Amino acid sequence: MNGNGHSVSVRDLVKKFGDFTAVDHINLETSRGEVFGFLGPNGAGKSTTIRILCGLLRPTSGTAMVAGHDVAQEPEVVRQHIGYMSQKFSLYNDLRVIENLRFFAGLYNVPHDLVEKRMGWALEMAGLTDRGHLMTGTLPGGWKQRLALGCAVLHQPPIVFLDEPTSGVDPISRRQFWELIHHMAGEGVTVFVTTHYMEEAEYCNRLALIERGRIVALGTPGELKQRSMKGELLLVECAPLGQAVELAQQAPGVLDAAVFGNALHLVVREAATAIPALREYLGQRGVTVSGIEPIRPTLEDVFVSLTAGRKEAA
Repeated sequence: MNGNGHSVSVRDLVKKFGDFTAVDHINLETSRGEVFGFLGPNGAGKSTTIRILCGLLRPTSGTAMVAGHDVAQEPEVVRQHIGYMSQKFSLYNDLRVIENLRFFAGLYNVPHDLVEKRMGWALEMAGLTDRGHLMTGTLPGGWKQRLALGCAVLHQPPIVFLDEPTSGVDPISRRQFWELIHHMAGEGVTVFVTTHYMEEAEYCNRLALIERGRIVALGTPGELKQRSMKGELLLVECAPLGQAVELAQQAPGVLDAAVFGNALHLVVREAATAIPALREYLGQRGVTVSGIEPIRPTLEDVFVSLTAGRKEAA
């Protein structure tokens, strides 16, 4: 931790690869026991930021303090205080489960008298207590991810970085993985997690929404939903969708329109007056409207609204 009690503190962080700016003046802080989410599409700069914070990449400019240490000046010290789980499965498929655990215990310098206890804990957490003899490559995806998490935290680090840890994992395994994340946070571990799954972001205490290397919003999921929408949100069930969304984008009082599943999400200035007006407007132009109702925005709505606003400004 630094002097302000922040487990991670980032100031004007920039990372360039030639003429391309992958991370563009990012500022953020995380606290002990916080689940902090980094949310954005693929290519937004999430993984690059994570690698800088883990001491794996050197920043172009700016500062990043992790566990009280400067990642540019003390990358080796930083790596002793963190756990890191990358996007790609990082264990050895041709080793048995117990052999992977023993290897990572040695890698992280787990004290010899604690190795068996920590390995037993990791096996229990991964649901593999009686399966330590199995070849790692034969495990289902969800077990692999939990095992990888167990290996990453064998040395009980105060900060854990998880880079899209549930990518490609089924929904049930994904939920079980998030239960493990919250259990660790409850024990005081700071969990910094990147994801492009909007529904997963709801599990975070706070979020940074990143797009094209820049943070476009920062706050709790509730705060982002409350302050980021510039109007009220309507769910419009209608057909045909393609024609309807084109018409809705030109309708008076509609600030934004997008297809969500088999319906439309429309941002309007005032729902009460917009609903009857939209029924009439769309109906007169050959669109069959079967239902319109106000709904609460999702984080996907928030993200679409924010990024659309940035593109219009540009």
